Amino acid sequence: MSATGEGVRRGRRLILWRHGQTSWNVERRFQGSTDVELTATGVAQARRAARLLAGLRPDAIVASDLKRAAATAAELAALTGLHVTHDEALRETYAGVWQGLTHDEIIARYGDEYTAWKRGEPVRRGGGELETEVADRAAPVVLRHAEKLPEDGTLVVVSHGGTIRTTIGRLLGLDPHNWEGLGGLTNCCWSVLGEGVRGWRLLEHNAGTLPEPVLGDDD
Repeated sequence: MSATGEGVRRGRRLILWRHGQTSWNVERRFQGSTDVELTATGVAQARRAARLLAGLRPDAIVASDLKRAAATAAELAALTGLHVTHDEALRETYAGVWQGLTHDEIIARYGDEYTAWKRGEPVRRGGGELETEVADRAAPVVLRHAEKLPEDGTLVVVSHGGTIRTTIGRLLGLDPHNWEGLGGLTNCCWSVLGEGVRGWRLLEHNAGTLPEPVLGDDD
């Protein structure tokens, strides 16, 4: 079987793709819903990743309307000819006063809040959104677009690290306390969810190359 599963029914697939690098990523500055553009490196990352993802022949692209995600999605649209649907529900977590602060500044000023969040407690970081609230707005958008796919169709969702993690957690039915266990996404890497008989399955996480078939007893 090929990596694309030609000749075998594989069900629908979701490619959840994080945007390319921004200057705030480099500075380890919390972006949240702040509208920060891609760096030149981020654009190059998006172009490289788009060439790979175009090989999966996606059927649809939906993206956050923030500049960094929209510009990343545009690179794939240019190669595939697909229209990008932008949706503000796919934006990154709003984190109030944390936004614009560096990682060290957050720990220095809001250390207890940061530690509680890392423990898996429901925390409104900076007075902003709960992770469950992010999933409440983002996951339904993904599912709505997935429902429009053909039987073996592929949807590319271009969004942000936190939003992607919470959406994956929700779609997999994981307890919110365990969402942090999914780990983060590198700039312009993606995760792949496949449709199984018991719901969505995580096939790839933080990938930067095309998915390969799973060969073994747990395929």
